[in-house]
Amino acid sequence: MTAPQHTPKVSEREARQVAEAAREQDWRKPSFAKELFLGRLRLDLIHPHPQPAPKDVERGEAFLAKMRDFCETRVDGRLIERQSQIPDEVVNGLKELGAFGMKIDTKYGGQGLTQVYYNKALTLAGSASPAIGALLSAHQSIGVPQPLKLFGTQEQKDAFLPRCARTDISAFLLTESDVGSDPARLATAAVPDGEDTYVLDGVKLWTTNGVVADLLVVMARVPKSEGHKGGITAFVVEADSPGVTVENRNAFMGLRGIENGVTRFHQVRVPAANRIGPEGSGLKIALTTLNTGRLSLPAMCVGGGKWALKIAREWAGVREQWGRPVARHEAVGAKISFIAATTFALEAMTDLSAQMADENRNDIRIEAALAKLYGSEMGWLMTDELVQIRGGRGFETADSLAARGERAVPAEQMLRDMRINRIFEGSTEIMHLLIAREAVDAHLSVAGDLIDPDKTLQDKAKAGVGAAGFYAKWLPKLVAGPGQLPSAYSEFGPLAQHLRYAERAARKLARSTFYAMSRWQGRMETKQGFLGRIVDIGAELFAMSAACVRAEHLRATGENGREAVQLADAFCRQSRIRVEELFTRLWSNTDDLDRKVVDEVLAGAYTWLEEGVVDPSDDGAWIADATPGPAKRDNVHRPIR
Repeated sequence: MTAPQHTPKVSEREARQVAEAAREQDWRKPSFAKELFLGRLRLDLIHPHPQPAPKDVERGEAFLAKMRDFCETRVDGRLIERQSQIPDEVVNGLKELGAFGMKIDTKYGGQGLTQVYYNKALTLAGSASPAIGALLSAHQSIGVPQPLKLFGTQEQKDAFLPRCARTDISAFLLTESDVGSDPARLATAAVPDGEDTYVLDGVKLWTTNGVVADLLVVMARVPKSEGHKGGITAFVVEADSPGVTVENRNAFMGLRGIENGVTRFHQVRVPAANRIGPEGSGLKIALTTLNTGRLSLPAMCVGGGKWALKIAREWAGVREQWGRPVARHEAVGAKISFIAATTFALEAMTDLSAQMADENRNDIRIEAALAKLYGSEMGWLMTDELVQIRGGRGFETADSLAARGERAVPAEQMLRDMRINRIFEGSTEIMHLLIAREAVDAHLSVAGDLIDPDKTLQDKAKAGVGAAGFYAKWLPKLVAGPGQLPSAYSEFGPLAQHLRYAERAARKLARSTFYAMSRWQGRMETKQGFLGRIVDIGAELFAMSAACVRAEHLRATGENGREAVQLADAFCRQSRIRVEELFTRLWSNTDDLDRKVVDEVLAGAYTWLEEGVVDPSDDGAWIADATPGPAKRDNVHRPIR
């Protein structure tokens, strides 16, 4: 059977409804970040810093020791960069090590690592080669293991998890050539054929691991019919199934060793037993998987920060200009301070989120999203600053440096590799909107009908009564709080001032959100510039809180406590400057003017400004033809042997 093969045409409202239906609607557990956006600094949810169980530490440290030895002795990052491929023997070595089963339970042959130690392993592996970090993360964080762990049947777990733990590589396939963060337009179809089979047709783009994968998680649209609820649905698909063709191995500016491709499905028969969850639950499965899956990305950004700090320290201490090391010049020293302080805070943020995920006491969907957003943005800035500190050598390749007798420092490669993190697993712009939606959830819950243009006056009146009751209780609590008491958070010593600031800023953030809701009501969702700044303030406050809690824990345990407090203090002072600027820009910005300029650009009013250059790009289509049907190109699928 063949389904209609066209990208669905959906309105903006319909697209939003699809995304909204996939959200987790309930908050059954507390959330530090959710409370933060409501103006409450619930320090009791993160302090004292949660700690892993001794048995988890023992298992995790033992694996990290093996991973470090493997990375130091068997991984040549420069070779991977030159050849644009991870050697098969390295991939097989990772399989033997058990690296593909780090998050899989031991009863299925995995390592059974916690999220904390899984993150640490990715930090380590990604520092040896970011392509290896991406390989392992795509396999376990969003590939077959995690969705099956959360939503799979026991039969599915028994069938697939042992393979994923030791022998098979998995990939996650959602994106299409004309479908990115708007899944309502998903075109890949899964048409029921009898009671026990679906037939897949469609083309998927940017399938990380797809070129070498053995197992695929595929998101496809099941048409609604008698006996079938329909909707976007998740399937486990064998990569060597008839009709599966990898049509292209994509090449990128960075992460040159990743096996990312275009995968075509033509009349691919998939057993109904391979469907994950019920029909129509695919997006919810994907979003829930990403709640913890996103933590792998900031973990690798932490690795980038650690390496940037090491190189900056070593280089800036020996490179002299005007009679002293460049590190002693304030302009360079400020960059080094930023890298050191931000690496400390980002590690604190990531570790705290991961430990909360392991304990499962808190809902960390916002915390994980904030860590991804903040890690990708700050990781890029830290790496960019390293290139600047290195000067011309930062722009020069490692092989070129080595060829002329200098240390082969791949700073420019790190910059290229790091850039994708602002796009991977939800671009910065999409993360702003996703987090903002969760941050204003309480407001929308009480005022939903009030600002819904389709609701009747009677519905609006009823909603108005409910909203009035909510805000009558909530708003007075935003006037004063512990942040105004000089003695508050005194157990944090010199860092107490920063937590008092965070508490005051959280209340100001909540008031700002309320003012915006009052001003724009239903149009609030269109104010993406405002919402992005709200989220960025929340990210800074979360990072400040995590840094203070981590520093206090290290001080109390005697592990580099003095240095940790100093780094946390430096970070919080830097962060506070950024927060104040963001607060100012909430109401003083060029958003309205920018929209007018964009209208003029799209209308062609400024084409005269484009004159005087040549366009080196060719005349190909902006979006490749992805019409379903039989493959017309050779299959470049390359199983690891």
